[in-house]
Amino acid sequence: MKPIHKLLIANRGEIACRIARTARQLGIAVVGIHSQADARARHVRELGESVLVGTAAPAASYLNIPAIIAAAKKTGADAIHPGYGFVSENAEFVRAVEAAGLCFVGPTAETMERLGGKASAKREAAKLGIPTVPGDVTGLSDPAAVIEAVRAAGLPALLKAVAGGGGRGMALIENFENLPARVDSAMREAAQAFGSGDMIVERYLPQVRHIEVQIAGDGHGRAIHLYERECSLQRRHQKVIEEAPSAGLEAGLRARILDDACRLAAALNYRGLGTVEFIVSGDEYYFLEVNPRLQVEHPVTEEITGLDLVELQLHIAATGTLGLTQDQVTVTGHSFEARVYAEDAEAGFLPGAGKLHWLRFPAESLRVESGVDAGDEITPFYDPMIAKLVSRGATRVEALDRLCAGLASSDVVGLTTNLGFLRELLGWEETRSGRMHTRLIDERWRPSSRTPETPAEHLAAAALWWLVRERGRSDWGVWTQPGFSGWRTQDGPCLPSPQPSVMLAAGHVNWAVHFAAPDAQGYTHIALAADAQATVNLRARLSDAADGARLLECGDISLELRLFADGAAVEVHSTRGSSRFDATPPLAASAATAVVGSELKAPMMGKVVAVLAAEGDAVKAGQTVFVMESMKMELQVVAERDGALRGLRCAAGDMVGRGDVLCEVTT
Repeated sequence: MKPIHKLLIANRGEIACRIARTARQLGIAVVGIHSQADARARHVRELGESVLVGTAAPAASYLNIPAIIAAAKKTGADAIHPGYGFVSENAEFVRAVEAAGLCFVGPTAETMERLGGKASAKREAAKLGIPTVPGDVTGLSDPAAVIEAVRAAGLPALLKAVAGGGGRGMALIENFENLPARVDSAMREAAQAFGSGDMIVERYLPQVRHIEVQIAGDGHGRAIHLYERECSLQRRHQKVIEEAPSAGLEAGLRARILDDACRLAAALNYRGLGTVEFIVSGDEYYFLEVNPRLQVEHPVTEEITGLDLVELQLHIAATGTLGLTQDQVTVTGHSFEARVYAEDAEAGFLPGAGKLHWLRFPAESLRVESGVDAGDEITPFYDPMIAKLVSRGATRVEALDRLCAGLASSDVVGLTTNLGFLRELLGWEETRSGRMHTRLIDERWRPSSRTPETPAEHLAAAALWWLVRERGRSDWGVWTQPGFSGWRTQDGPCLPSPQPSVMLAAGHVNWAVHFAAPDAQGYTHIALAADAQATVNLRARLSDAADGARLLECGDISLELRLFADGAAVEVHSTRGSSRFDATPPLAASAATAVVGSELKAPMMGKVVAVLAAEGDAVKAGQTVFVMESMKMELQVVAERDGALRGLRCAAGDMVGRGDVLCEVTT
């Protein structure tokens, strides 16, 4: 063991920034790596020195072991920290690091092999008498064998990627319909995310809690725990909200779980930090898996213990000792973490990609961990997480209320996010009381069948903003002068034009917007005629405010807003929430309604991984035509009606943008 002088961080995004922050506080120099897609990413800017290791695809960059080792050698790094994901659980990477004479910040390769795979980890736990979930523990690479194991286990069954985590390559099987296709999809997703499509099959236990224990070991048989985290609030088997300590764990049950986690770590001479995960059903618990790395949700453990887990990792790697005893680890208060993603909860948590035009997170009241700034892009190649918001309080209620308040004052402009969903989730009675289970979101959350009520102030701001933009890019002569709206010129009282100037659409509601000329004070009379609703008349004025914001004065309300135009769309953000409108001139809107919807479009930016029909093939409504992958998530694009496939515009392996036409289905 020897001191670490320069640390290469073999990761990206917020975790690369997080590791660098602690390393620098300890006087350790840092260097990063990046793909071509991340050449201008925040972690590259923040670390100050970074090496290009490949193209955008993870397999060619962040999973490119020779390139990562070469980057460390080239920059004079003497240690490598893998962060989480990518190569963090790869035994061959550990061996390559040590063969190069470098220090790996994490467990040994042997530990990776014995605990890193779900199947082998279950075998190790069973040897120690730790209860495990019934099911196959061998790890299966043949799809036919996986199908046979599902039928043998009975329903419901759970497919899990042996090498995976974070819900990737995981599938709940509740019936045998389309079982081969679902197995193929899970194995393909696992292979793309982790380099291995091997699966284990377990009996699915409904309404369980997900409890994980943070452990630390010195590599010589000594291990301690840093208490537990509750991670039961999940969607698509991926964590959304975490907290520490667990909300409703009985003291005796907690003690047994903590003890089993330490026994397993000590028995395998665990080195570094890791997480031993369990599921709890009533007063029974079962070992689930080990994540031999730092976890995304580690900040909540730091908040309640007062420890810096990255510092502890670096200390163990450099000295081979823990530097603290179990009785020195205490819990004070409570902490929550919320993951803010670029995803559309109303569309089944579909991930998004694009430019982040503006971000607002309350860093004065919450701990904010992020790997992006305003102006950065969320790409389809990696996880769409924007930030982690972490609260702390003396009690669970206080910590929860602080997180709720922080989410209420957070905003993201440019992409659809899960902020609205998180705000609703934290208000559920099950969340408030701590009576959660891992299927709660899947069972309770349903996309809204109605269009959320749109604030009149947002409509007025969008209408005026559209008018300003149209003036700015049109040469209308006198019409562009402030005293004219462009819609009428006669003297006398100025009323809104009888013909709408623009159509604003949000969800299933359309507003025809009628303008009058601004009055002497700069206010504009706006009439909004919505579908089958009474006309709303407003008098409003829009002006510049500080820091790029706008001030809307509408009636007796003054409201600061952020406005952003993306093509024909206008986004409005304020303390009233967020609204997005599609702005269309009336004639164009009329023409659009005459087009019969026969096009199959990409629902997200990503890669086409499979084309399941050929030009001219007959397809049925509901039939899968394309399989897409974005941010390690697979999505099926299905035909909406019977017909024949025409105008095929993509092939397997092609990258497509959100809304791109993939083909047409004609009758």
